[in-house]
Amino acid sequence: MGFLGILGTPLGYVLQWIYQLVENYGWAIILFTVGVRLLFFPLQVKQQKSTARMSAYQPMIMEIQKKYAKDKEKQNEELMRMQQEYGYNPTAGCLPMLLNFFVIFGIIEVVYRPLQYILRIPTEALNSAAQLLGKAASDYTVQSTIISTIHSDPSFFGNIFTAEEVDAILNFNVDFFGVNLMAMPELAFNALLIWPILSVVTMFMSNIVTMKMSGQQMEGSMKWMPWIMSLMFVWISFTIPVGFSLYYTVSNVFMFVQSIILRKMYDPEKIKAEIQAEIEEKKKAKKAKKEVKVVVDGKEVTKSVNEAEMNRLRLEYARKLDEEKYKDERTVPLSQLNKEE
Repeated sequence: MGFLGILGTPLGYVLQWIYQLVENYGWAIILFTVGVRLLFFPLQVKQQKSTARMSAYQPMIMEIQKKYAKDKEKQNEELMRMQQEYGYNPTAGCLPMLLNFFVIFGIIEVVYRPLQYILRIPTEALNSAAQLLGKAASDYTVQSTIISTIHSDPSFFGNIFTAEEVDAILNFNVDFFGVNLMAMPELAFNALLIWPILSVVTMFMSNIVTMKMSGQQMEGSMKWMPWIMSLMFVWISFTIPVGFSLYYTVSNVFMFVQSIILRKMYDPEKIKAEIQAEIEEKKKAKKAKKEVKVVVDGKEVTKSVNEAEMNRLRLEYARKLDEEKYKDERTVPLSQLNKEE
């Protein structure tokens, strides 16, 4: 079982259960999509907050990148220090995106192989049927061809499938408002183009609204990343059975609605202002002077220092303690010992 098979197996069980309830492939996909988006909603809330936080940190990040443009090591050190001192986390909010990709590619696997994942027809029988058709078992169009072949001639595959399996395939309801969701879309003016076109339109609409509602401002090549990914899914929509386009359309519409709801619940500009206020407070705290007692030339004196100076004094004191602790141990470099010998 490949990577897509690992992703498709659990999703296939869920779709199988929903299909048994509604007995229609299209409605099963829609209900599955609604369920996934509702489960992802708490993660979308977290991502909305993380995105707002990132936009608040953006000026500081750009300042560090500009200041240490020629010193990548120092740039990374400063970004790490910013992460420790201000709570900046570049990976925050990535989980929803990652999970969404897992679901998308799992669904792609299921819509390619519904006989395997939804009707639970044995893989051995499907492989034998593919061989009879002169197709490779890994061919993603083979199961849609098996379905159309059985509808044309139920006895074509002989004893490869049992009577119950042939009956299940014949009764597999893949028609959704006159569109065969197992068919591959073509660049021709017919009903098969409806869902691929809708998936592309709703995808671009969702991208625009989601980015605007989140308050996210991307710079450089990152600004084009969502659109590059979207173009990839334009190609996918026209190379996968129409069932995927139905899933993607419903998913995009839900993301559009969720973005509007999240905007009202967690205004990114308000969150950004709160984070910026926190950053300013931490900056003030770092610059604030504190009275500390230090020993200078054997005398104890009081000095007024900020946080950075305090850390330097602590480091110096730790080094003195370390030197005192190990003063009786030999610390002469090995090269010098070799010369003495």
